[in-house]
Amino acid sequence: MPRYKITIEYDGTPFVGWQAQENGPSVQAALERALLAFGGENARVNGAGRTDAGVHALGQVAHFDLDKDWPGDTTRDALNAHLRPDPIAVLACEIVDGGFDARFSAKQRSYLYRIVDRRTPLALDRERAWQVPRRLSTRTMNVAAKVLLGNHDFTTFRSAQCQANSPQKTLDRLDVKRVKGIVHIEAQARSFLHNQVRSMVGALKLVGEGKWQVDDVTRALAARDRAACAAVAPPQGLYLQRVDY
Repeated sequence: MPRYKITIEYDGTPFVGWQAQENGPSVQAALERALLAFGGENARVNGAGRTDAGVHALGQVAHFDLDKDWPGDTTRDALNAHLRPDPIAVLACEIVDGGFDARFSAKQRSYLYRIVDRRTPLALDRERAWQVPRRLSTRTMNVAAKVLLGNHDFTTFRSAQCQANSPQKTLDRLDVKRVKGIVHIEAQARSFLHNQVRSMVGALKLVGEGKWQVDDVTRALAARDRAACAAVAPPQGLYLQRVDY
Protein backbone atom coordinates (compact mmCIF):
# COMPACT_ATOMS: atom_id res chain seq x y z
CA MET A 1 0.00 0.00 0.00
CA PRO A 2 1.87 3.12 -1.20
CA ARG A 3 1.94 6.29 0.91
CA TYR A 4 1.56 9.63 -0.83
CA LYS A 5 2.85 13.02 0.33
CA ILE A 6 1.14 16.10 -1.06
CA THR A 7 1.88 19.80 -0.74
CA ILE A 8 -1.22 21.99 -0.82
CA GLU A 9 -2.20 25.64 -0.96
CA TYR A 10 -5.66 26.89 -0.11
CA ASP A 11 -7.77 29.92 0.64
CA GLY A 12 -9.24 29.17 4.05
CA THR A 13 -12.11 31.67 3.77
CA PRO A 14 -14.95 29.23 2.94
CA PHE A 15 -13.78 26.47 5.29
CA VAL A 16 -14.34 25.71 8.97
CA GLY A 17 -10.66 24.80 9.06
CA TRP A 18 -8.44 21.93 8.00
CA GLN A 19 -10.09 19.24 10.08
CA ALA A 20 -13.30 17.54 8.92
CA GLN A 21 -16.24 18.67 11.07
CA GLU A 22 -20.00 18.39 10.99
CA ASN A 23 -20.62 22.14 11.12
CA GLY A 24 -19.33 23.02 7.65
CA PRO A 25 -16.91 22.31 4.79
CA SER A 26 -13.27 21.56 5.59
CA VAL A 27 -10.08 21.23 3.56
CA GLN A 28 -9.52 17.68 4.78
CA ALA A 29 -13.01 16.56 3.75
CA ALA A 30 -12.66 18.18 0.31
CA LEU A 31 -9.42 16.29 -0.32
CA GLU A 32 -10.94 13.01 0.84
CA ARG A 33 -13.92 13.49 -1.48
CA ALA A 34 -11.53 14.18 -4.36
CA LEU A 35 -9.61 10.98 -3.59
CA LEU A 36 -12.84 8.97 -3.55
CA ALA A 37 -13.93 10.46 -6.87
CA PHE A 38 -10.51 9.81 -8.41
CA GLY A 39 -9.67 6.31 -7.23
CA GLY A 40 -12.79 5.00 -5.53
CA GLU A 41 -11.01 4.70 -2.17
CA ASN A 42 -12.08 6.08 1.21
CA ALA A 43 -8.64 7.27 2.26
CA ARG A 44 -7.86 9.37 5.33
CA VAL A 45 -5.84 12.51 4.60
CA ASN A 46 -3.56 13.47 7.49
CA GLY A 47 -2.24 17.05 7.61
CA ALA A 48 0.89 18.56 9.11
CA GLY A 49 -1.15 21.21 10.90
CA ARG A 50 -4.79 21.80 11.74
CA THR A 51 -5.37 25.33 10.51
CA ASP A 52 -8.41 27.12 11.95
CA ALA A 53 -11.40 28.54 10.11
CA GLY A 54 -10.34 31.31 7.74
CA VAL A 55 -6.62 30.51 7.94
CA HIS A 56 -4.82 30.01 4.62
CA ALA A 57 -1.95 27.78 3.49
CA LEU A 58 0.87 28.30 1.02
CA GLY A 59 2.57 25.00 1.79
CA GLN A 60 0.44 22.68 3.90
CA VAL A 61 1.64 19.07 3.75
CA ALA A 62 -0.45 15.92 4.11
CA HIS A 63 -0.18 12.18 3.57
CA PHE A 64 -2.54 9.35 2.71
CA ASP A 65 -2.39 5.68 1.75
CA LEU A 66 -3.97 4.12 -1.34
CA ASP A 67 -4.28 0.51 -2.44
CA LYS A 68 -3.28 1.36 -5.99
CA ASP A 69 0.12 2.64 -7.03
CA TRP A 70 -0.56 5.80 -9.07
CA PRO A 71 2.20 8.07 -10.43
CA GLY A 72 2.60 11.23 -8.36
CA ASP A 73 1.86 13.62 -11.22
CA THR A 74 -1.26 11.65 -12.17
CA THR A 75 -2.52 11.79 -8.60
CA ARG A 76 -1.83 15.51 -8.34
CA ASP A 77 -3.65 16.35 -11.57
CA ALA A 78 -6.60 14.08 -10.81
CA LEU A 79 -7.06 15.57 -7.35
CA ASN A 80 -6.95 19.11 -8.74
CA ALA A 81 -9.57 18.20 -11.32
CA HIS A 82 -11.91 16.82 -8.66
CA LEU A 83 -11.28 19.67 -6.19
CA ARG A 84 -12.81 22.29 -8.47
CA PRO A 85 -14.32 24.75 -7.67
CA ASP A 86 -12.97 24.64 -4.11
CA PRO A 87 -10.05 27.08 -3.61
CA ILE A 88 -7.58 24.25 -2.98
CA ALA A 89 -4.62 23.29 -5.16
CA VAL A 90 -2.34 20.28 -4.84
CA LEU A 91 1.06 21.69 -5.78
CA ALA A 92 3.04 18.47 -5.65
CA CYS A 93 2.53 14.77 -5.00
CA GLU A 94 5.08 12.01 -4.47
CA ILE A 95 5.24 8.47 -3.14
CA VAL A 96 7.20 8.32 0.12
CA ASP A 97 8.37 5.74 2.62
CA GLY A 98 5.61 4.19 4.72
CA GLY A 99 7.18 5.62 7.87
CA PHE A 100 6.60 9.20 6.75
CA ASP A 101 3.97 11.08 8.74
CA ALA A 102 3.00 14.60 7.68
CA ARG A 103 2.47 15.66 11.29
CA PHE A 104 4.98 13.70 13.36
CA SER A 105 7.87 13.67 10.88
CA ALA A 106 7.89 17.48 10.60
CA LYS A 107 11.05 19.20 11.87
CA GLN A 108 9.82 22.78 11.57
CA ARG A 109 6.70 24.74 10.67
CA SER A 110 6.73 28.29 9.32
CA TYR A 111 3.82 30.71 9.52
CA LEU A 112 3.34 34.13 7.94
CA TYR A 113 0.95 36.78 9.25
CA ARG A 114 0.10 39.78 7.05
CA ILE A 115 -1.15 43.15 8.36
CA VAL A 116 -2.16 46.03 6.09
CA ASP A 117 -1.94 49.18 8.20
CA ARG A 118 -3.98 51.79 6.34
CA ARG A 119 -7.35 53.52 6.71
CA THR A 120 -8.73 52.82 3.25
CA PRO A 121 -10.64 49.55 2.71
CA LEU A 122 -8.96 46.44 1.37
CA ALA A 123 -9.88 45.35 -2.13
CA LEU A 124 -7.35 42.72 -3.24
CA ASP A 125 -6.38 41.67 0.30
CA ARG A 126 -9.86 41.39 1.73
CA GLU A 127 -10.03 38.14 3.78
CA ARG A 128 -6.30 37.69 3.17
CA ALA A 129 -4.84 40.18 5.64
CA TRP A 130 -5.71 42.00 8.87
CA GLN A 131 -6.49 45.64 8.27
CA VAL A 132 -5.30 47.98 11.02
CA PRO A 133 -6.28 51.64 10.44
CA ARG A 134 -3.10 53.25 11.83
CA ARG A 135 0.53 52.84 10.80
CA LEU A 136 2.47 50.40 12.95
CA SER A 137 6.08 50.68 14.09
CA THR A 138 7.63 47.50 12.71
CA ARG A 139 10.95 48.38 14.36
CA THR A 140 9.44 48.36 17.84
CA MET A 141 7.38 45.26 17.03
CA ASN A 142 10.53 43.42 15.95
CA VAL A 143 12.29 44.32 19.22
CA ALA A 144 9.31 43.02 21.20
CA ALA A 145 9.20 39.85 19.10
CA LYS A 146 12.67 38.86 20.31
CA VAL A 147 11.34 38.62 23.88
CA LEU A 148 9.35 35.55 22.80
CA LEU A 149 12.24 33.66 21.19
CA GLY A 150 13.52 30.50 22.83
CA ASN A 151 11.99 27.89 25.09
CA HIS A 152 9.16 29.20 27.26
CA ASP A 153 5.89 28.32 28.92
CA PHE A 154 3.50 29.94 26.40
CA THR A 155 0.34 29.57 28.49
CA THR A 156 -0.47 33.26 27.98
CA PHE A 157 -0.41 32.77 24.21
CA ARG A 158 -2.37 29.52 24.19
CA SER A 159 -6.06 29.00 23.45
CA ALA A 160 -8.18 27.83 26.35
CA GLN A 161 -9.23 24.95 24.07
CA CYS A 162 -5.64 23.93 23.27
CA GLN A 163 -5.20 20.16 23.57
CA ALA A 164 -1.40 20.08 23.75
CA ASN A 165 -0.02 18.15 26.70
CA SER A 166 2.35 20.97 27.67
CA PRO A 167 2.47 24.75 27.12
CA GLN A 168 6.27 24.56 26.80
CA LYS A 169 7.44 25.33 23.27
CA THR A 170 10.63 26.54 21.59
CA LEU A 171 10.15 29.48 19.24
CA ASP A 172 13.05 29.55 16.76
CA ARG A 173 12.16 32.65 14.79
CA LEU A 174 9.80 35.63 15.11
CA ASP A 175 10.59 38.49 12.73
CA VAL A 176 8.62 41.61 11.87
CA LYS A 177 9.35 43.54 8.70
CA ARG A 178 7.59 45.60 6.07
CA VAL A 179 7.39 44.02 2.61
CA LYS A 180 6.02 46.22 -0.19
CA GLY A 181 4.06 48.26 2.33
CA ILE A 182 2.57 45.26 4.16
CA VAL A 183 3.65 44.20 7.66
CA HIS A 184 4.94 40.61 7.60
CA ILE A 185 5.32 38.63 10.82
CA GLU A 186 7.11 35.32 10.29
CA ALA A 187 7.24 32.62 12.96
CA GLN A 188 9.11 29.32 12.96
CA ALA A 189 9.10 26.44 15.43
CA ARG A 190 8.90 22.68 15.40
CA SER A 191 5.31 22.98 16.60
CA PHE A 192 2.92 25.60 17.93
CA LEU A 193 0.14 25.71 20.48
CA HIS A 194 -3.42 26.34 19.35
CA ASN A 195 -3.76 30.07 18.53
CA GLN A 196 -0.15 30.75 19.58
CA VAL A 197 0.83 32.68 16.44
CA ARG A 198 -2.36 34.75 16.36
CA SER A 199 -2.01 35.50 20.08
CA MET A 200 1.58 36.68 19.65
CA VAL A 201 0.56 38.82 16.67
CA GLY A 202 -2.19 40.41 18.75
CA ALA A 203 0.38 41.47 21.35
CA LEU A 204 2.85 42.75 18.76
CA LYS A 205 0.14 44.80 17.09
CA LEU A 206 -0.44 46.65 20.38
CA VAL A 207 3.29 47.34 20.56
CA GLY A 208 3.25 48.67 17.02
CA GLU A 209 0.41 51.02 17.93
CA GLY A 210 2.23 52.27 21.03
CA LYS A 211 -0.45 50.88 23.36
CA TRP A 212 1.98 48.29 24.77
CA GLN A 213 5.69 48.61 25.47
CA VAL A 214 8.26 45.85 25.03
CA ASP A 215 8.14 45.26 28.79
CA ASP A 216 4.41 44.53 28.53
CA VAL A 217 5.17 41.58 26.27
CA THR A 218 7.78 40.36 28.77
CA ARG A 219 5.24 40.60 31.61
CA ALA A 220 2.53 38.86 29.57
CA LEU A 221 4.85 35.94 28.82
CA ALA A 222 5.96 35.67 32.46
CA ALA A 223 2.36 35.75 33.71
CA ARG A 224 1.60 32.32 32.23
CA ASP A 225 -2.02 33.38 32.29
CA ARG A 226 -4.38 33.56 29.30
CA ALA A 227 -6.01 36.63 30.85
CA ALA A 228 -2.74 38.54 30.37
CA CYS A 229 -2.88 38.08 26.59
CA ALA A 230 -3.86 40.78 24.15
CA ALA A 231 -6.84 40.24 21.85
CA VAL A 232 -6.11 37.40 19.42
CA ALA A 233 -5.44 38.51 15.83
CA PRO A 234 -8.15 37.46 13.34
CA PRO A 235 -7.58 34.33 11.22
CA GLN A 236 -7.62 35.87 7.73
CA GLY A 237 -4.07 37.25 7.99
CA LEU A 238 -2.48 33.91 8.87
CA TYR A 239 -0.81 31.52 6.41
CA LEU A 240 0.83 28.14 7.01
CA GLN A 241 3.81 28.97 4.85
CA ARG A 242 6.02 25.87 4.86
CA VAL A 243 6.65 22.56 6.62
CA ASP A 244 10.21 21.21 6.71
CA TYR A 245 11.18 17.56 7.12
